[in-house]
Amino acid sequence: MMRPQTLAVVALAGLALSAGQAGAAQCGNNAAGFETWKHQFAEEARGRASAASLAALQGTTYSTATISADRGQHSFKLSLDQFLAKRGGPAIVSRGRALKRTNAALFESIEQRYGVPPGPLLAIWGMETGFGAVRGNVNTLSAVATLAYDCRRSEYFTDQLYAALTLVDRGLLTANTRGAAHGEVGHTQFLPKNVLTYGTGDLNNVGAALSSTANFLKAHGWRAGAGYQPGEPNFAAIQGWNAASVYERAIAQLGRQIDNE
Repeated sequence: MMRPQTLAVVALAGLALSAGQAGAAQCGNNAAGFETWKHQFAEEARGRASAASLAALQGTTYSTATISADRGQHSFKLSLDQFLAKRGGPAIVSRGRALKRTNAALFESIEQRYGVPPGPLLAIWGMETGFGAVRGNVNTLSAVATLAYDCRRSEYFTDQLYAALTLVDRGLLTANTRGAAHGEVGHTQFLPKNVLTYGTGDLNNVGAALSSTANFLKAHGWRAGAGYQPGEPNFAAIQGWNAASVYERAIAQLGRQIDNE
């Protein structure tokens, strides 16, 4: 049996926990609670995020385009051949080979610095944005805030939101920045946390985007000169780029075709 003093301590702890939960920003599954969540999040973030970045956050809106994209990633369930056909694999290889030739000096300098050959970089660039042609038109802060609020992956995207607020302070994002539906930006589609960690410059600049991508792969264990097909040493770095198995295998296959022309 618990002593009265012990019961009192437990009760007080429970009250404190309840109060903490009540004060926490509450996730949701539709637009109804988004405005309330923004104010709750801003209160929690004071001292960790600047007043200017939190002001930018208050201007965000619930992104239905983001939620639709997040719930509709059906292509990752396709076979490799189906996935490559849907994503235009042959066109990526053809254009990738041409870009490798016309940007030979850039790719040589990247490989010398990071050990990553042109093929996988061009495969990622082509797969992510069609070599920069389609970088997205969703407000980046709204996209990341929506996913931080959404209950499905709230913790993961809360980290991304804090990174985005830091990027606002650094002038790398603004309240008007637009990109892909999950908050990715630039030619190779970096999430805010990856911009902070691996970015080497403005990701809307081709050279900086490709260097940043090579930097990401190197940081995930890429070894110069090693193979990058499934079962080879550098495939693990490609797996770090995207968690979908079919996407990983597509990058490896397209990269090999580009490199081995």
